[in-house]
Amino acid sequence: MKMLFTVLCLASLSLISRSQTQYQPSAENLSARKWFDSARFGMFIHWGAFSVPGDGEWVMNNRNITVAEYSRLQTIFNPVRFDAKKWVSAAKRAGMQYITLITRHHDGFSDWDTRQSEWKITNTDWKQDAVKLIAEECQQQGIKLFVYYSLLDWYRSDYQYETGRTGHGTGRTAKSDWNHYIAFMKAQLTELLTQYGPIAGVWFDGYWDQLPNDQDKSNKPAVDWHLEEIYSMIHHLQPQCLIGNNHHLSPIPGEDFQMFEKDLPGGNSTGFGGASVSSLPLETCETINNSWGFNITDLHYKSTKELIRLLVKDAGYGANLLLNIGPLPNGEIQDAFTERLDSMGVWLMKNGYSIYGTKSGFSKPQDWGAVTEKGNLVYIHLFKTDEEEFFIRMPYKVKSAKIEGHLIPVKQLDDNYVGIDLRNIHLDPVDAIIQLEVVK
Repeated sequence: MKMLFTVLCLASLSLISRSQTQYQPSAENLSARKWFDSARFGMFIHWGAFSVPGDGEWVMNNRNITVAEYSRLQTIFNPVRFDAKKWVSAAKRAGMQYITLITRHHDGFSDWDTRQSEWKITNTDWKQDAVKLIAEECQQQGIKLFVYYSLLDWYRSDYQYETGRTGHGTGRTAKSDWNHYIAFMKAQLTELLTQYGPIAGVWFDGYWDQLPNDQDKSNKPAVDWHLEEIYSMIHHLQPQCLIGNNHHLSPIPGEDFQMFEKDLPGGNSTGFGGASVSSLPLETCETINNSWGFNITDLHYKSTKELIRLLVKDAGYGANLLLNIGPLPNGEIQDAFTERLDSMGVWLMKNGYSIYGTKSGFSKPQDWGAVTEKGNLVYIHLFKTDEEEFFIRMPYKVKSAKIEGHLIPVKQLDDNYVGIDLRNIHLDPVDAIIQLEVVK
């Protein structure tokens, strides 16, 4: 314990004057933001001790499993078929540019060899450090690594569970110790940012656990999360490291990108959204079926067509798609996931020019499709392919139109409308991409 606080004191001394209230991102951070804003596609990985029951990552809370009972998962979790190369290769084949890996979810289980807790993966019979293996493989294959880190904890008694919105059925009775918990988190984050090579970003979750009920619109948490100190520490240890927080609110000073859970930017189909869209780089996180962690009964897989169109719509908003997999507890990735990811990779090999490095289009995505832009090129992503002619109002003058490299008829109409003749042209039923060369 003395070692934990020594690390924190040394970090704090260097951060005294580095306030995030007037946060000014470093040159390294701005460069990382520019890369992130062009990446467009990443892999989310939900995996850990919670994978064993096969009922999703919220199983401890949803079934009110006590800490004593839940601890037995450490003796059961033994991912003998885990292969970091296969995981990272699956992301690369899919055309993904980065991986966001669960390092510690709400059940508090650490997927690395942390020195701050015995509730960790290296105390299983497997004994290996999953974060280390993935980090090394990401560096080998040129994939950037983000680490997901839960702010809330259903397992530890020092977490202020008394005021939390979740985790009340896990059997904790000792009085919490918030300052001790904050010190614990800082020490764990210091490990992740000093022992595992370059970390492209930290993806926080759980802030909402300490927010008031939905009727109270103050959005003031019941605790002081010490975000200013935590964000300063991260930016000090790795200046390029991007910070995002899945709090479902507008960005807080010190954050470098804004994420939207299971919604396109600005949407609120889930009840998690509603926050205004900021000028920061954007990201949507979504599942392939309906679950984040492995769920043995969830067979509701989205089709490749649905997933490609989701990626296209995100790009139309100028946002990345962080698409999740929840591997089996033995370390294998389900075939249903890899089949869809491979198909998306094939599609991106052909059509990635209209996704990577683009910005949001002049028109927001609609039922008919989406628009992306890059320089003097505009890409119309057409989902509805039963029309003989497509009309759209544009702020630019069109010089030419192409589909798959072949010129097609286009005419400039009154009131800035453009008409594109689609007769006798084969249109891809998933996404017919019309490339327009324009004068801006």
